[in-house]
Amino acid sequence: MKLRPLTGTITALATPFRNGAVAYDDLKKLVAHQLKGGIDGVVPVGTTGESPTLSHEEHMDVIRAVIADVRGRVPVIAGTGSNSTDEAIQLTRLSHEAGADAMLVVAPYYNKPSQEGLFRHFCAVADATDRPIVLYSIPGRCGIEISVGVVERLRARYRHVRWVKEAGGSVDRVDQLKQALGADLTVLSGDDSLTLPFMAVGAEGVISVASNLLVREISQMVRLALAGDFPKAGKIHRRLYPVFKTLFIEPNPVPIKFALARAGVIGSGDVRPPLCEMSEANTKILLRSLAALGK
Repeated sequence: MKLRPLTGTITALATPFRNGAVAYDDLKKLVAHQLKGGIDGVVPVGTTGESPTLSHEEHMDVIRAVIADVRGRVPVIAGTGSNSTDEAIQLTRLSHEAGADAMLVVAPYYNKPSQEGLFRHFCAVADATDRPIVLYSIPGRCGIEISVGVVERLRARYRHVRWVKEAGGSVDRVDQLKQALGADLTVLSGDDSLTLPFMAVGAEGVISVASNLLVREISQMVRLALAGDFPKAGKIHRRLYPVFKTLFIEPNPVPIKFALARAGVIGSGDVRPPLCEMSEANTKILLRSLAALGK
């Protein structure tokens, strides 16, 4: 499989539900919305895709459905991470066989392994495929950070481990990664509100929640930043910033699924327990920020 750039605006897809089941017709509509808006790539069954509450069968069915719907037009980066190394290996192998272009592998959550254990975990996953591995560091959800040292060791050992989705909330951390590895490492923002600040110090795009809805707007902002036009990109960032914040006023993906359903992109904003619908007060706040954008 020819390697394609994993940069720009990549959407962490929501997984639509109807009556408790995955709504594959709505998933197809969401993918079509992404492609029409000029997206650079999609990630099925990451955190935004509610991977913790999908069965293993559903997890792979969603990945296969997205690959079929995309039809090779943009890269599909399958979410294959787990706090079980064996499970992460299995999901990675199955996604490779299904035709995924790359894998997004989150740091093991809850277990809190040492950095050496973390290194060995990612080595085991990387040994299961020769397709790109995007390391996903999100200490707020996992309780641990993938250290710069571990990233350096993995990059030295594997040609196909040269991407990081950074969701630790720190511009300094992006700077540390780029200082250590420079152009040999591609950093992608994992926070919509920090995409532009991260790109100012060397990140090359975002794996975005907000682009589920705001495909064109975020794609334009990121393309301007990649071209070095930060003044114009900054104007878009400031206009979108209130929505970036209110889309996380309750646990992701509750607000973005509400917004997608309201816009008619998907038929329902349903989420699976233990997530639940938004409170009335927060719904009003989100609606006001969307209205300011004409959404």
